[in-house]
Amino acid sequence: NAEYMGGGPPTVGPGQVVSDLLSETIRAHFDLDKNADPWFSKAVKFYEELGKRIAHNGHTMDMFACAGNQTGLLELVECVNRSGGLIVLGDSFATSLFRESFKRVFLHDDAGDLVQAFSGVLEVQTSRDLKVCGAIGPVTSTGKKSVSIGETEIGMGGTCAWRLNAIQPQTTVAVFFEVVATAPGAIPAGQQGLIQFTTVYRHSSGQYRLRVTTIARAWADAKSDTALIAEGFDQDAATVAVARMAAYKAEREGNFDIIRWVDRLLIRVCARFGQYTKDVPSSFALGPRFSMLPQMMFHLRRSPFLQVFNSSPDETAYYRHTLYREDVANSLVMIQPSLIAYDFGTEPTPVLLDAASIVPNRILLLDSFFYVLIFHGETIAAWRKAGYDEQPEYESFKALLERPREDALFILRDRWPVPRYIECEQFSSPARILEAKVNPSKTHNNQAVYGGESGQVVITDDVSLSVFLEHLAQLAVQG
Repeated sequence: NAEYMGGGPPTVGPGQVVSDLLSETIRAHFDLDKNADPWFSKAVKFYEELGKRIAHNGHTMDMFACAGNQTGLLELVECVNRSGGLIVLGDSFATSLFRESFKRVFLHDDAGDLVQAFSGVLEVQTSRDLKVCGAIGPVTSTGKKSVSIGETEIGMGGTCAWRLNAIQPQTTVAVFFEVVATAPGAIPAGQQGLIQFTTVYRHSSGQYRLRVTTIARAWADAKSDTALIAEGFDQDAATVAVARMAAYKAEREGNFDIIRWVDRLLIRVCARFGQYTKDVPSSFALGPRFSMLPQMMFHLRRSPFLQVFNSSPDETAYYRHTLYREDVANSLVMIQPSLIAYDFGTEPTPVLLDAASIVPNRILLLDSFFYVLIFHGETIAAWRKAGYDEQPEYESFKALLERPREDALFILRDRWPVPRYIECEQFSSPARILEAKVNPSKTHNNQAVYGGESGQVVITDDVSLSVFLEHLAQLAVQG
C-alpha cells in the first residue's frame, strides 16, 4: 500500500491542480459546470492513467487529505478508486479523526494478520439469459471477455472480471445485470437463472484463498407474476444500488439531470408494483416490500451524493467514494441518517428524521455516517449552562447528558473512517447539519409554530416528504 498524505493541492507537474499564485483560487463546482478551470481536464486525465498503472501493478493507494482548504482529492480520487484504496478527509493531521483513522488501517486480528486482503479478482459468470452490465465499487476492469457480457454498460462494464487490489471487511461491489430474452415465452416457466461469483484473493498471512458463490433464482413473467417478483425484492439493497448508479452518472455525465432520472425510476417502480385505481391518487398504496422505498429515495435526492450545494468538489468526491465501497447497512445510514431521542424517564428511542422531532426539552443523536452529532434542545442547553448537571439533586439530568455521549463513543469506536464528532445546541451554527438532514415538514412557508412541542421550523424551499409522496401518487396512478 502507498499512503498519500495530502496537506494541499499539487501545484507543479502534469498533475497540477492549481497554480502557486495566491491570487488564483482552487476550483469550485460552478467552475467545473462552466469548464472554467484550466487545470482540471489535464489533471483528471493524468491521474486516471496513473490509477490504471497502480491497479495493473497490483498496488493500492490510500489518501489522507487533511487541510483547511481543498487538496485536489477530486482529481486524485481515481487513483484510489481504481486501486481499492481508502480516503480520509479532515481539517488537520493534528486531529483525532486522522490519528484514529490512520491507526485503524493497520488493525490486526487475533492471529496477528492485517484485517484486509490483497490482489483480489472478482469474476462473474451467468446462464445464457442473463448478461453482466458492469460493476460499481473499488474495482478496475481486467478486460476479460466472455459470453456473459451484455451490451448495456453500467459502471465499469465491458468485462466479466475486476481487480480488487485491497479488500476490507466492509468492501462491497454492486454488480448489474440485464435480461436478454425479452420475447413472451422465451424463458420456460420454472426455469432458473444462474449467477456465479468467483473471488480469488491473497490473505494478509500470504495464503491465497478462493471463494465461490452460486445463486439460482426462478424466472417470473414481468407482467403476470408481479406478486412473485415483489416477494424477492430487497428495498434496502435496491436503494443503495440506485444511489451508486445515480452518483456514478452524476460524476461522469456532467450536466445530466440526475434528480429527474431518480424520480422517473421511482415512478416506474411504483406504477408497476403499487396497488391503485387508475387516475385516483388517494387509492395508491405500496406493499410491505416497497413501503420504505419512496422515503429512502426522498432522502437520496437531498443527500450530498446528488446535491453539491454546501459541499466543495473534494467533499463531493469523498462522499461518493465512500458510498461506492461501503456495505448496505452503512450506505443506508449515509442516505437516511438515524436519529435517536433522549427524554427524561424513558429509554433512548429512534424517532423520525423530521423537523417535528426537534423540541426544546430533548437531546437528539444524529448518525449520518460522516458525522455523529449530539443536539441539545433549547431548554436542555439552558439547564446545562446553568450548571444543573453538577448539582447532586439533578443526577437524573447528568445521566441524561451522559447517555448520548456513551452511545456516540460506541459508534466512533467501531467505524472507519472515524466520523466527525460534534456537540451543539439548538439554533447554534453546527445545528444546521441536523436541520439539513431532517424532513422539512415545518417551514417558513407553511406557517408552523416556531419551537415548542410542534417542532422546529426549518428555513428551506425544499418540499416535505408528504408533498413528495402526494406528487408521486399522482404520477404513478396515471399508469
